[in-house]
Amino acid sequence: MSLTPLGVAFGDVELEAAVRRGLEVIETALRAAVRSDDDFVGSAASYLVDAGGKRFRPMVSLLAAHFGDATRPEIVPAAVVVELTHLATLYHDDVMDEAAVRRGAVSANARWDNTVAILTGDFLFSRASNLLADLGPYAVRLQAQTFERLVTGQIRETVGPQRGADPIEHYLTVLSDKTGSLIATAAEFGAHYAGVDAPAIDTLRRFGEQIGVAFQLSDDILDIASESAESGKTPGTDLREGVATLPVLYALRSADSAGERLRTLVSAPLIDDELHAEALGLLRASTALDEARATLQSYADAARATLTELPEVPARAAFEVLTDTVTARTG
Repeated sequence: MSLTPLGVAFGDVELEAAVRRGLEVIETALRAAVRSDDDFVGSAASYLVDAGGKRFRPMVSLLAAHFGDATRPEIVPAAVVVELTHLATLYHDDVMDEAAVRRGAVSANARWDNTVAILTGDFLFSRASNLLADLGPYAVRLQAQTFERLVTGQIRETVGPQRGADPIEHYLTVLSDKTGSLIATAAEFGAHYAGVDAPAIDTLRRFGEQIGVAFQLSDDILDIASESAESGKTPGTDLREGVATLPVLYALRSADSAGERLRTLVSAPLIDDELHAEALGLLRASTALDEARATLQSYADAARATLTELPEVPARAAFEVLTDTVTARTG
């Protein structure tokens, strides 16, 4: 049985059934949260919700809650807050990246325009804030701290590494802020509102950040290695747009004379189809892709090691399966 588009089957029938039910409730609450009395606003706000998605962050919240009392009512709205925040950042990211496609469909900025996409993202942030108000000061503070990291990561990505800084270390720090922080918060929300003790919450938060970075790295690798749109966008999209993800950064760092042609190609956006295809082929055959996979594995290994600090309950085994799935999806 497949729980999500990631193809995760947890093994424990009761846990899997509970998470499935939880995700259904969250989906209903998420759709309710993006409704508006204004038809246009409601259509724009529900656009990416309707496009689907893995709901990876709500699933992390639900699994973290199973280290405590997973029936507590605050867990669902907390998970919805995290997913609304994630969706809002996608609207903004697509404007900044001038993306044409998101989740296999025309992006909101291409469907309407940049202004509508930005304002729709803001609308989703406001709906998340409304839910936070009912969850209390703890949730408001955690969301504010998380949002600070999200914005800081985006600024760091936009500005680029400082002179003399290691581009790869800079990139991994950006991923920790832009992706890892929100998944860490998803885990913390689920655990906190399930009444999990403080040491276990800290462990789950650290695991969330590690698996979050691993999740993004796996998307980076899929963008290069996949022959189909497994990552929700056309393979080589980042390469075509001149976005230096981890495989490209490793290729640029290489001093191997055999990789000179590849370094020349990936040093700029690849608009020409033939040059793009050449660069994609060279990158797939390069050691840079192997190095990126090794880095992904190191984050997955760290995440698995963190899990050993938690009690041996079905949710821990499910997180172990989830960790393995994130790495296995890259082939």
